[in-house]
Amino acid sequence: MLDGLKLFLTILEKGGLSAAGRELGLSPASVSERLAALEAHYGVTLLTRTTRSLRLTEEGRVLAEGARRLLAESEELESRIRLGVDKLSGPVRLSAPVDLGHQRLVPVLDRFLAEHPEVSVDLDLTDGVVDLVSQGMDFAVRYGALPDSGLKSRPLGHNRRVVCASPAYLQAHGTPQHPDDLIHHDCIVMRFGVHSDRAWTFHLNGQPHTVTVKGRRVANQGQLVRQWCLSGHGLCRKSVWDVQADLDSGRLVEVLPEFASEHSAVQIVYAATRVQPRRVRALMDRIAEAFAPGTTGPTQA
Repeated sequence: MLDGLKLFLTILEKGGLSAAGRELGLSPASVSERLAALEAHYGVTLLTRTTRSLRLTEEGRVLAEGARRLLAESEELESRIRLGVDKLSGPVRLSAPVDLGHQRLVPVLDRFLAEHPEVSVDLDLTDGVVDLVSQGMDFAVRYGALPDSGLKSRPLGHNRRVVCASPAYLQAHGTPQHPDDLIHHDCIVMRFGVHSDRAWTFHLNGQPHTVTVKGRRVANQGQLVRQWCLSGHGLCRKSVWDVQADLDSGRLVEVLPEFASEHSAVQIVYAATRVQPRRVRALMDRIAEAFAPGTTGPTQA
């Protein structure tokens, strides 16, 4: 039964029966037979299949959530018996924004892995929103408020977003003195999924003031937005953590600081229904420590 559940979750995480088969060393026919046996055991359809995609049924979603809890508990039990209660082992899968991951999380992960040689990490760096349940992620580090969902959150602090540009751009095009001046500038825009971040909010006389910016460059990756900004192609709006080293060195210059752009929450999010193994809880604790005020990691702005 545990093998069948592992196969089912692998199908979801890889997005197809053939891909799951390659991952597990099974033929597509064998994967299909085992999935059919699992559906027969429960007497329900777990997946609806078309030529292009797989889609979970409601029963399949319930099974996926339960299977992850069961397998996590099974791995935890095996770890305690085989290695002892004081040792951590097994995989941790997490997601994080690209720049934040490179600059802040990777050093934390490296230290954690050095201390726990039986633990492995699968880090998905993306500036999009990952479906933690369907993609089998233990948790994610995200900016922004948690929407109404089946997720729980662990706050890490608040982060200020800054508008900045290279000295070369400002010399060529001038420095905006008021948020409304941005409509005359080339702004590099971040895209999250299908939504472009063109509405930049500031505070003017104690009230929110939003400016809709425009520009010739839009990207779905913060690292590229930062690189275009460093290359003098326009102004960008970024987390201060992502560009702090550039601001300190003078490679980028913050503009409109007196209008104090809004702060965004930073948090760990995870599925409310999932049992977190000790290794996952331990890594979440380590990340929280690295983000705490007074550490060498990120601090509240």
